[in-house]
Amino acid sequence: MPLQAYRQMRDFKTTPEPRGRRSRKRGNSFVIQKHAATRLHYDLRLEMDGVLKSWAVTRGPSLVAGEKRLAVHVEDHPLDYGDFEGTIPKGDYGGGTVIIWDRGRWSPIGDAAKGYAKGHLEFELEGDKLHGRWHLVRMQEKPRDKRENWLLIKADDAFARPKSAPDILTEQPLSVKSGRDIPEVASQAAPTKSRRKPAIPKPEETDPAALDPSGLKGAKKAPLPDFIAPMLAMLASSAPTGGRWLHEIKFDGYRLQARIDNGQVRLLTRSGLDWTAKFGKRIADALQALPLQEAILDGELVVETDAGASDFSALQADLAEGRADRFRFYVFDLMHLDGFDLRHLALVERKALLEQILTEAPEPLRYSSHFDESGAMVLRHACRIGLEGILSKLRDGPYRSGRDKGWIKSKCSARQEFVIGGFTPSAATPGAIGSLVLGVHDAGGLHHVGRVGTGFSNRVATDLFARLEGMQMPDSPFADRLTAQQAANVRFVRPELVAEVEFRAWTADGHLRHAAFRGLREDKPAAEITREVAAPAKPIPTKRKVTLTHPDRLYWPEEGVTKEMLADYYAAVWRHIAPFVIDRPLALLRCPEGITGPKFFQKHAWKGINPRIVMVSDPKDPKDPLLSIHDLDGLMALVQSAALEIHPWGASLQDWERPDMITMDLDPGEGVGWDQIIDAAREVRQRLTDAGLTAFVKTSGGKGLHVVAPLKPHATWPEVKAFTKAMADAMARDTPDRYVSTIAKAKRKGRILIDYLRNQRGATAVAAYSTRARPGAAVSTPVAWEELGPKIGPDHFTVKTLPTRLAALGPDPWDGFRAAAVPLRVSKR
Repeated sequence: MPLQAYRQMRDFKTTPEPRGRRSRKRGNSFVIQKHAATRLHYDLRLEMDGVLKSWAVTRGPSLVAGEKRLAVHVEDHPLDYGDFEGTIPKGDYGGGTVIIWDRGRWSPIGDAAKGYAKGHLEFELEGDKLHGRWHLVRMQEKPRDKRENWLLIKADDAFARPKSAPDILTEQPLSVKSGRDIPEVASQAAPTKSRRKPAIPKPEETDPAALDPSGLKGAKKAPLPDFIAPMLAMLASSAPTGGRWLHEIKFDGYRLQARIDNGQVRLLTRSGLDWTAKFGKRIADALQALPLQEAILDGELVVETDAGASDFSALQADLAEGRADRFRFYVFDLMHLDGFDLRHLALVERKALLEQILTEAPEPLRYSSHFDESGAMVLRHACRIGLEGILSKLRDGPYRSGRDKGWIKSKCSARQEFVIGGFTPSAATPGAIGSLVLGVHDAGGLHHVGRVGTGFSNRVATDLFARLEGMQMPDSPFADRLTAQQAANVRFVRPELVAEVEFRAWTADGHLRHAAFRGLREDKPAAEITREVAAPAKPIPTKRKVTLTHPDRLYWPEEGVTKEMLADYYAAVWRHIAPFVIDRPLALLRCPEGITGPKFFQKHAWKGINPRIVMVSDPKDPKDPLLSIHDLDGLMALVQSAALEIHPWGASLQDWERPDMITMDLDPGEGVGWDQIIDAAREVRQRLTDAGLTAFVKTSGGKGLHVVAPLKPHATWPEVKAFTKAMADAMARDTPDRYVSTIAKAKRKGRILIDYLRNQRGATAVAAYSTRARPGAAVSTPVAWEELGPKIGPDHFTVKTLPTRLAALGPDPWDGFRAAAVPLRVSKR
């Protein structure tokens, strides 16, 4: 019987380990769990035949080619175990703390079943930490051996390290799932009962009979309601802690209730409006295909950017364009199922049923999974990757309509809905709005909180103007009397529309500071909009922790851009710039006295370097560490250090020797026109397309353009350099009067240098969204190909103008960048 040995060794009344079952599906996952039991060891698990084949590697994996590590073959584990991180009680089998040290995919070289049976598995790993080829070799059995002993051996490939290199076990000791170490997980271990998932079976193929809720305590026989008023979260300035809570990502979309009644699907807003037709057939058809007769599901419909974050502005843009292919419906709760009201069940029991229902669901439907780690840690990571925040929910809590303390929301930035009470016309564009006048309801009526004048695309500004013009009223809808300055040029409207606005803070007199429009919220009635006030707590982790000395120091004197303004700029574009600067070796152009003073191009540490700037060891030159940052605080440390330009490698710290992007720098010589540079960029794009790659373009912030193609890390630096050199040489050979591929300035007059030298080990190119240390405070800015034209030059976007552009954009010009990555096809000679 599959997993019999695993189950016989464990008491699932006391251990939080999953009971699990053998899967009928076939996959290729692997996980390495760091296990502080009687002795610290590392458990290697490879998915085979529906289970995790497991070996206890006593000293952990070594990256030194040929070095043998004892791997004791242990019992098969269920696939669920691959996500287990926690503390097994003392006295239980394997008692101790477990973290997920590495995970990813493995690929056998040859027939895996035959290799396993023969006692020699050769395979490749593609994990967060481990890569390349490995061997598992069974040793000859000895009479006193109680278990099968194998050896884990690293093959001699590009990912192997010399004996003198740092040990990866000490270099990267933390969990890839939670970012925690063994002591931190051990210190937060909760009582077993509170951490265990409900004992609801999880069949590998959803069986309608297994979804019968009649046997669950708290499930009540009841007819299907027409609508259930949604449960709403209370706002807090930090996430709750403790084992009573689980944590989910806070989505940035439309909250919807899906009502399914014998094949009839309705999508209802939080106020009960039927919006089924608004989102096309794809979502409704997917809900109709679920294995149930009737249900009420709670979820959020979103559009996700390439970085994986939901984006309300992108959702609104898709709706305006009639586009439905990017819609995703994340489902996070289940209130009614096949004749039973489930609202009195514990949340974890409702979610366990929901996860079963969605196991085989079509692509637009997704189960909203949760995290068991500390709320502060989950919020910190959510903020680092540019999400809106998290929702923390009581594990054993019922579903209660209305705002309830059983659900707590913690945000990464100030953001909420406001009632539109008026507008001012644009001074530059006839028939468009210039700003919206906003308010919130309180006991005295509608209270004025200021204006929002950025974040509108041209289309949105004109659409809003047309709509609000028809809603005008002669008197102010605000209960408080506006000053002459507040009322200047304002046309008052009926307070019926709701705007979602992101802002930096509240002023002392209760007005918005640095507000940006995100979209209309037609799913929320204006009468319900009040000021959200968070309970006092520690500051949310996105607030700047790095102290700026001399924040008023002018970095760009003529433009009046100070150190603090640069920090504000990078905070505003953080989610856009992060994928291009974090966890990469960096070179910096530092200007301690601003652009008019001395400049230093630095790749290594300097005296007094900020501790948020991380030193990383180059595997080929470990004696001279390079610079890197891991988060927003690291970027703020660069600002404090007067780094006015950020130049990353085209490879990440996870894979130094295989670049994940190509950058072709088009550097014009004297006398070259902007239209010629655009033509050159389009030719580079075509040549990259012909090679099977996808090309994106950005302004350099200087004189030219950069054409960038994402890669899956596969080809080595010499291979990528050879490919780009061949392309540059071909362009220079085909059109010698327009292009050169040599760096010599004497040959560049009237021509464009196709600079391929950014694509070699140790070379860098200015990052997307990095500022340039030149007059004008320009920024290297991603643009869409169709935007290229005479109106946008190489230094068109600046520190002052780019945040407004990003707030007004619909789809990101580089949306899909990472998804477009493919391996570079390298010809073998």
